[in-house]
Amino acid sequence: MDFGSVEFLSRLQFALTIMFHYIFPPLAIGMGVLLVWFEGMFLKTGNPVYERATRFWVKIFGLNFAIGVASGIVMEFQFGTNWANYSRFVGDVFGSALAAEGIFAFFLESGFLAVLVFGWNRVSPRWHFFSTIMVSLGSIFSSIWIVVANSWQQTPAGFHLVTNPETGFVRAEITDFWALVFNPSTVPRLVHVWLGAMIMGGFFTMSIAAFYLLKKRHQEFARKSFAAGLVLAFFGSILALVQGHAQAVNVAEHQPAKLAAFEGHFETGEDGAPLYLLGWPDEEEERVKAGVAVPGMLSFLVHGDTSRPVTGLDAFKPEDRPPVWLSFMSFHLMVGLGTIFIVLTVMGMWFLIRGTLYEKRWLLWIFVFAVLGPLAANQLGWIAAEVGRQPWIVYGLLRTSDGLSPVLDSGQVLGSIIMFGLIYLLLTAVWLMVLDAKIRKGPEEAEPGAPGGLMNAAAAMTGKSESLTSAKNGEGGGTSG
Repeated sequence: MDFGSVEFLSRLQFALTIMFHYIFPPLAIGMGVLLVWFEGMFLKTGNPVYERATRFWVKIFGLNFAIGVASGIVMEFQFGTNWANYSRFVGDVFGSALAAEGIFAFFLESGFLAVLVFGWNRVSPRWHFFSTIMVSLGSIFSSIWIVVANSWQQTPAGFHLVTNPETGFVRAEITDFWALVFNPSTVPRLVHVWLGAMIMGGFFTMSIAAFYLLKKRHQEFARKSFAAGLVLAFFGSILALVQGHAQAVNVAEHQPAKLAAFEGHFETGEDGAPLYLLGWPDEEEERVKAGVAVPGMLSFLVHGDTSRPVTGLDAFKPEDRPPVWLSFMSFHLMVGLGTIFIVLTVMGMWFLIRGTLYEKRWLLWIFVFAVLGPLAANQLGWIAAEVGRQPWIVYGLLRTSDGLSPVLDSGQVLGSIIMFGLIYLLLTAVWLMVLDAKIRKGPEEAEPGAPGGLMNAAAAMTGKSESLTSAKNGEGGGTSG
């Protein structure tokens, strides 16, 4: 690979922009689920702590949403500026999926977000709760259509190729919309994205809540927030292990070269394939150095039989093989981090059930910084999926090198990388400063003389108006203004 070529620089630019953007969609999905839980529990129990939690996490959600929207716009422009040939090839396919994302997901999420953020004491409690649900569903629906589009690149279906008789240019045209939507990799990839988002949202919430617990601030709020995040991350981590296996089997069936790169499996052989737990793949020598492997385990995971062979990289031409080192390392680091998430959340659940979780300061400190793990794992999963598809931008149909815009030169792409890099550094600084300010301020107490709003309405719904009135007068905690 020529590191100064238009192809490499364009791929680098897209990687940098999408990796920055992809911090925020998983947070939105995971936090959206928690918002529904907090507000639902408030309406059910009338406990003012749940209202404080909802109001606080809505502010964090809104911040993440704003940065996510700002950073996501750039990616779509790159389809036209850097990848014109690719855009013409997939335009008919992507047009429907991305239009559906805008109409059915983004407008749903952004429209009800206004009610979620500004509708306190202006709409009824049930309507506000409905808006919270719609915002959460909007973030989930958005992921559906984006994953559909990306999965089609991995396992194309529901199309035929049409050639322009004048220019000779070939493009994909939809023949079966639902076959496109439910292409072979859509469902397993989508579930994996959701589970990754649940883990990230849970760990993000636990990180902030653990900080409050260690500093002995907002204790009741922090306990309920930490417990909710822990349960979400626990189930996400356990299910990701099961679903990750199912997705790997799907990759073995539809993208065998990718799986071979993930596992450093160079030779097909006649016996069962080993599963490498650790190692350093060497593409020149076609072996994994310092490898720690379980004999026959890869065959067992793919076929349920330790003796059956698994397709190796030797079954493909050298020019059709993915980059092995980056695919192998990103995949194995992701799996390793997933194992750590299971260990941490199982420990957390054990201590939570025993009632001693919040006494384990050493574990709380781990959770303060453990949020970096899901952040890295989500990025590594994306890297593994996209690098493992190479050299194809549309698997088996269009090579990445053939998808470039013909008029670009290296200087233009490098200049735009520098420009976007500076902008994203600025966005990162703004995000961290505002996030830090909101965390330092913490959940707000009730403003003096503030209207009852959700508080009184929830009290009436639960039959606890007397106790909640006492709470508002300072006897049982406060709510945010």
